Amino acid sequence: MAIVFYLSLLFYLVVYATTKYAIIPHGVSMTCHQRYFMISVNQHLVGKNISFEAVDGNGSYSITEEYANKCGYSLRTIHFKNRVQLRASYFSCHTDEVDKMYTFSFNLVAHDKEDKVTHALNRTCAPSLPWSLREVTCEVNYMEVSVRSEIACPTATRRNDWDNLKLAHGNSSADWQVTFQNGGEQFPPTSINEALGEGYVFDLTSDRLVFRTPYGQPHSFTSVIDGVPVEVVHATLFSRQSWLVLLVDLVAACSVYKATFEDEGYMSWETPDVMYPGLHTTHLSFGLDGNLMQPAVAKTKGYVIEKYNNTVEIGIPYDAAGSDRKSVVSGGLYESYSYDFYMEQLSVDEDGIETRLRTHRTMRTPLLMRTLLDENRTVLQEKHFTIYLGDIPQDVELISLTLNEQIFQVPFTNISAFSLVKVVHPNDTHGYSLKVPFYNSPVIQQFSTDNIEFKLYINYTLMVTPENNPFQHKAFFMATIPDLDPPQFDASCSESLISFKLAHKPSNSKWEFTVGSDPLTPELASSHGFAMSNNSQALQFDVPLLSDGYDNKNFSLQGFEGTFEIYVRDRETSQIQSSTVKSCPFLIDELLVCSTDMKMVALVNLTLAVVSGEVPANMTLRDRKCGPRQSDDTKALFTFPMNGCGSTVKLGKGTVTYENEVLYSEKFVSEDADRVFLQCTYPVMSLHRLFSVKGFESDTPGVGRIIHTSESAAGLPSTKAPVSQPQPHPRPHSSSRYIKFSEFKTQQLKLGGLGGVRALRNKKRLT
Repeated sequence: MAIVFYLSLLFYLVVYATTKYAIIPHGVSMTCHQRYFMISVNQHLVGKNISFEAVDGNGSYSITEEYANKCGYSLRTIHFKNRVQLRASYFSCHTDEVDKMYTFSFNLVAHDKEDKVTHALNRTCAPSLPWSLREVTCEVNYMEVSVRSEIACPTATRRNDWDNLKLAHGNSSADWQVTFQNGGEQFPPTSINEALGEGYVFDLTSDRLVFRTPYGQPHSFTSVIDGVPVEVVHATLFSRQSWLVLLVDLVAACSVYKATFEDEGYMSWETPDVMYPGLHTTHLSFGLDGNLMQPAVAKTKGYVIEKYNNTVEIGIPYDAAGSDRKSVVSGGLYESYSYDFYMEQLSVDEDGIETRLRTHRTMRTPLLMRTLLDENRTVLQEKHFTIYLGDIPQDVELISLTLNEQIFQVPFTNISAFSLVKVVHPNDTHGYSLKVPFYNSPVIQQFSTDNIEFKLYINYTLMVTPENNPFQHKAFFMATIPDLDPPQFDASCSESLISFKLAHKPSNSKWEFTVGSDPLTPELASSHGFAMSNNSQALQFDVPLLSDGYDNKNFSLQGFEGTFEIYVRDRETSQIQSSTVKSCPFLIDELLVCSTDMKMVALVNLTLAVVSGEVPANMTLRDRKCGPRQSDDTKALFTFPMNGCGSTVKLGKGTVTYENEVLYSEKFVSEDADRVFLQCTYPVMSLHRLFSVKGFESDTPGVGRIIHTSESAAGLPSTKAPVSQPQPHPRPHSSSRYIKFSEFKTQQLKLGGLGGVRALRNKKRLT
């Protein structure tokens, strides 16, 4: 009867405190799991180029890919997390076992340019889960079987047991040898040393026999079990000592099913429910990143578990917790997910012999298109775009954006009208909230009769890190609001006029523009001396200084402040809806303003009077009580009513002219002194209450003239002040007959005639 080694008695170990033999560098973590030990290293903190060495009493051994496959190590790089992981079997080559405690010693070697830094890493682990009689580990790069070194008799003898027994009797050596089986074929026996040379490892610990082999060995074969490909290595270890033959049957079988990505968004992986004949599964658990879950719990997390034809199929949600994600630029933004899948199957045979199968698999999805979230969160009443770009992965950053072909770097600098706020979410994504006012240069405005359309084309430039690969994301947004607001003119000042400009848009047809109560037409502009142009692009309206419609105030020796206003009126209701008001400071040397309320404001240049020795502050009007309101060394400012300060009045043909004179003090009066006359002329038809002593009114401002007799005599222009309409500048002479205003009422019939008086009275009644 064949004798087979099985796992020893069941025992229980309490959790043993982990002992640290060296200071762990910052960025390095070491974890004891039930069946393996793991080191995780942050490459950013330790170094981009790192490697590991296994250490024992005889020295250190570089863990290359080939050495890892042979000695029970697996290496994994997680690009998204910038981490490198080393997973070591408790039966790996250089692990020291004493009383069921396993001590690991490694060197972490960090290469930084020409520098090389070595960190010693030591940890002792004591698994709390007892070892099953047989344990099989299907790692990503090797298969490992361990059995307890206790002799037990099976309930039945299998045919290949007799074949192995015959093979053992045919060999006279007492040394341990191994033979491999491939399906029904039996390979000739070979020594343990020869097997080691072929990459196989046989090891005997305190109470377990271990067999480890990389995938794809010459003696391995693929078997299809219930439609699932399984790689199998069947080794029989034997030794004949006199009349006793010792046989150990070691079989490593692992599912090599290649995980597939399903359209439903799952990574699908399959394994036989029963990997070894004669067994039945009693327990199944699985998860990611070393964490095991019961199937019922996994379903609540979105996993799919199905069993058909003795095959177990597990569907992993593509974005399951514990997955590792990486962004990729390939003509656009894509992403790939990888999974460190971990599964445990517990099976027993008819004798209650327990087999524990643990599987590690690294799965990766193909490149999946990543769609970013564009949301228009604009509230029209706020009159600005609020745009949200979201669902941006953690390894992607926004570096710039283009708004209607204007490029802006991120973060914004010196752009007070815009705002860009980064929003971080707990699911490892973030977004950006962008605000751009409607009435801003990058925003395109298009007008219809009733609405304004605001258009914003955005081209985001983002970058995947740490590779720094850029890509573009484009979006378009439009907001439409009723064009209910009256238009506003753009107004500007110049030396001698105020300019108004209004860009044309379809909705302008709803509005009428007026100066006072008169519509702004070419005829009005011509009659008032305005300059007006109207083309397909804009309306241009220039108002010369002191034209009709000005509101002048703040008169001083330097000049005055002129204000002009254009009203916007609804065509249907004729109601004024808004206006554009522009005030400008005008610097002027001389000025005479004849207001509608019959007041005269005169800024007079008295340079010649200063030459003759007079001081402007001492000069008066005809009424010596009326002096200047302000004066300096050369100028004087007078403000007085038309019917005061000694003014005289003359009725002409359709006009009334009021005159006063700036007089020297008596000691400076001479025949050749410069005489300065102030005249305001009004059309008769524009006057009201002409014969009221206390008050005068006019529909229009009068035309003012400042007349210097010395300049007139020299042939120089006699009127310096600007006037609203071109007028002749008469000089006083003996034929001009002016009378004092106090005499005007008694002589009105002689001067104006009954017809003129009746016209004035009739006009007053009409108004």
